[in-house]
Amino acid sequence: MERDAPHGPAIFDAVLAPNRSLGRAGLRAVMAGTVIVSAGLGAHFALQGAWPVLGFFGLDIALLWLAFRLSTRSGRLRETVRVARDSVVVRRIAPGGNAAEWRFTPCWLRVSLEAPTARPGGIVLSSHGASLTIGAFLAPEERESLARALCAALAEANRAPGSAEARHGRAGDGAAAGPVRR
Repeated sequence: MERDAPHGPAIFDAVLAPNRSLGRAGLRAVMAGTVIVSAGLGAHFALQGAWPVLGFFGLDIALLWLAFRLSTRSGRLRETVRVARDSVVVRRIAPGGNAAEWRFTPCWLRVSLEAPTARPGGIVLSSHGASLTIGAFLAPEERESLARALCAALAEANRAPGSAEARHGRAGDGAAAGPVRR
């Protein structure tokens, strides 16, 4: 469904979210299984006279629960990318609910793929000396696919009648050629 905004209908609209393969039901099953196994082993050791081991089994369960809770929380991150004729809007909603928004002009926006080094790479959007990295949590193939789709949407926005490029007489910056590798 195309949403209308002050700058016209969307040419490209994507919602990016980290992949979490374990849903609520799976998480409950894993935790229940862990509790059952830990309780069984803890009871066995307690009956053998090694009752202090029970605390370590409890600690294991607590740490596993904490790790899953942090993973689930980080999975609430959302990034939306919307390309319209006259604007590109990127909105990031942090796991805590705080939102930040960036706006770019399509004819001046460059898309490049950041090579993964010590940290995961991402897609870098740059314009007028400012840059923004999006999709750092995506798999490399997903980042490439998104970068190509974004370049195609920018090329379409720049070809559209009444676009900023047409108004300013700018010939474009090669966005249709695809993302630049960094």
